[in-house]
Amino acid sequence: MIYPLLRNIFFSLDPETAHGLGMSGIDFMHRAGIACLLARPPASQPVELMGLTFPNPVGLAAGLDKNGEHVDALAGLGFGFIEIGTVTPRPQPGNPKPRMFRIPEKQAIINRMGFNNDGVDKLLANIAGSQFAQRGGILGINIGKNFDTPIEKAASDYLICLERVYGAASYVAVNISSPNTKNLRELQKDDALDALLGSLKAEQGRLADRHGKYVPLVLKIAPDLDDAQIQSIADLLRQHRMDGVIATNTTLSREGVEGQRNAEETGGLSGAPVFERSTAVLRKLAQALAGEVPIIGVGGIMQGDDATAKIKAGARLVQLYTGFIYRGPELIGEAAKAIAAL
Repeated sequence: MIYPLLRNIFFSLDPETAHGLGMSGIDFMHRAGIACLLARPPASQPVELMGLTFPNPVGLAAGLDKNGEHVDALAGLGFGFIEIGTVTPRPQPGNPKPRMFRIPEKQAIINRMGFNNDGVDKLLANIAGSQFAQRGGILGINIGKNFDTPIEKAASDYLICLERVYGAASYVAVNISSPNTKNLRELQKDDALDALLGSLKAEQGRLADRHGKYVPLVLKIAPDLDDAQIQSIADLLRQHRMDGVIATNTTLSREGVEGQRNAEETGGLSGAPVFERSTAVLRKLAQALAGEVPIIGVGGIMQGDDATAKIKAGARLVQLYTGFIYRGPELIGEAAKAIAAL
């Protein structure tokens, strides 16, 4: 139960400063062999999906470890899989600070980070020595476009990243749903998405031949979609034989945090207030896909029951981010145990 005390200390600091200190602390505890003080890793609960064997169904969502600097320490907390990134072809600083804001009364975070990262080459160097990856751990790499790449040329950035990370990834996640890169969500529209998925799947085929292995390709979508958009995306996922879909990213809605301090900050809202919206999109997407494309559920999982709700709505795996910030590593085991009890 050490985490609630640590959280009180971290929450007295600027969110980005706290994040850096927290990651350094997890690294230290991992190296010292005392990460068990934070939480007990969940029991083995294998899930076969996309040709991969996940040790348990609870993963870490992209965004917490953008540059793949903390993979081994995070994996040591008991995550069944780790997704790093979002990474872009070239390094970029992201949006001006401050760009991350807590709403603790609602267990929420607003961020407008803007794909701040050190670039794909640095990410690959960071994970080259990862014991987790070398021992067969499931490592997803989330890819995006540079902020200054015109939207009409976005596919080139995704193709560069896919080619670079293919050999190191267990799966590759295509992020077209962040609200913090100008016009990025335009890629979710019919013609743009059709063209992008076509290019990526063709490149996936070429890379599979070159590397002698097939690396699954999944799409990460937004929660701010209407029924027609969900159906259209489902149709394109099936048409292009995508290997999976992550539902969902953060929301532009401020439902559930109205009147709270920081609620009017621009950016994507995550945490408890996005749970219902995200799960509704997941459920409709699952109905539209009819089991043809597996879904990873993420968005507002703050307790074990939230994780089971994602599974009941149609997800096969779940991911944590904001819940991990508020609840700590204990949530990993709680979510895995709740899913196991289904």
